[in-house]
Amino acid sequence: MTDGSIPAERRIFVNRTLNLRAIRAVGFDMDYTLVHYRVEEWERRAYEHARAHLAARGWPVQDLRFDAELVTVGLVLDLELGNLIKATRFGYVTRAEHGTRELTFEQQRQAYSRVLVDLREPRWLFLNTLFSLSEATLFSQCVDLLDAGKLDPTLGYAGLYRVVKSAVDATHMEGALKAEIAENPGPFVELDPDLPRTLLDLKEAGKLLLLVTNSEWSYTRAILSYALDPALPGGMSFRELFDLVVVAARKPEFFTGHSALFEIVDDSGLLRPALGPMRRGGLYLGGNARSVEQDLGLAAEEILYVGDHLYADVHVTKDMLRWRTALILREMEREVKSSLQFRPAQDELNRLMAQKVALEHRTSLARLELQRGEHGAGDPEAARARLTEIRAQVVELDQRIAPLADAAGRVGNPHWGLLMRAGLDKSYLARQVERYADIYTSRVSNFSLCSPHAYLRAPRVTLPHDPDAGWSP
Repeated sequence: MTDGSIPAERRIFVNRTLNLRAIRAVGFDMDYTLVHYRVEEWERRAYEHARAHLAARGWPVQDLRFDAELVTVGLVLDLELGNLIKATRFGYVTRAEHGTRELTFEQQRQAYSRVLVDLREPRWLFLNTLFSLSEATLFSQCVDLLDAGKLDPTLGYAGLYRVVKSAVDATHMEGALKAEIAENPGPFVELDPDLPRTLLDLKEAGKLLLLVTNSEWSYTRAILSYALDPALPGGMSFRELFDLVVVAARKPEFFTGHSALFEIVDDSGLLRPALGPMRRGGLYLGGNARSVEQDLGLAAEEILYVGDHLYADVHVTKDMLRWRTALILREMEREVKSSLQFRPAQDELNRLMAQKVALEHRTSLARLELQRGEHGAGDPEAARARLTEIRAQVVELDQRIAPLADAAGRVGNPHWGLLMRAGLDKSYLARQVERYADIYTSRVSNFSLCSPHAYLRAPRVTLPHDPDAGWSP
């Protein structure tokens, strides 16, 4: 998208060209997709509920506090060493924290110089969604407690994580947190005034609207009634907006398995087995994606699924079904704004780095000249003097580059920097997004800025050998 009237942080970013006119059905996740939560409020409450579970086990966690900046989406937990790490698209670790303490360069080199992150190994746990933040924060803080001898040392870091995860899972399974939010959504839900109109635009353009969420019916009804109903026209409710609603879908199993399908027959959540095909306007629990395709007469390439969970919503959907995929990554708004604000400093850093590359090239040529001189094919003293002079220039330049490079590594988040970058490379998160999400954007309502009839084109990709690729001698 190149329309200058669209704020940069509200654009839709395209990995694979997508013709929205060819899409017949758009499916949505709910939590952190259709409905965005005030992350600090929601995750703090989830954290506090989980912390209470750990306190009930006798763990000394009463003084721990949620830190919204400590963890970001796209990081990886190393359950073997108790570290939180950021990696490049190739799996090389560029930054690491042990518990809540940043590792020095030497500590990081010793831990990871021969190690690549591979999510197929049980050692690594990828933080796929904003729901991971409270869990990862609590784990990192408990690593500090374990190292300080305040927890059972036989746990190990993997065992510690299992206990923390069980506490977080219990928070969600017991339903106390969701009941609190459903009763009073205001402090937790960030309303998007453009969302109802966006969904209506899609529906009026002839798209089927599908809701497929892991949340149970009572919570879904409360949250969507609050987020959508007051802004829909003519007393319309979200039930009339969606052509199919599936709750307690158990994603990713919804996309990979063949779970039983139940029909919800009233607002109390009363269930009965669904004996026939899914029907438009139906309200269901469970089921599977193949039934959606078959019962609604849709081909895989005619369905766009929009979600925030990189694995359960996007990865599996793309891998198993070949549906078109859209990732909602709310942090892109902060990412883009931070990058734009840092642009003057980044331009200066790029200029200095180009100078350094040129000096390094001169250094290597001077070394070659010295080498030849020492073997009788030139003047070694002149070459040595030239090499000394160039090295002094490099040292001076490095002193100017260092603070800019450090600042560049902390843009967006003081611990981890930008989500989609790891040093000069794409981050591990960026690689996953690139691989599985056809498009990504910060919120569903961004679709209203391009219309349901848009042809979203992927940009030309820059290669290292392109003339405008960047620093090269």
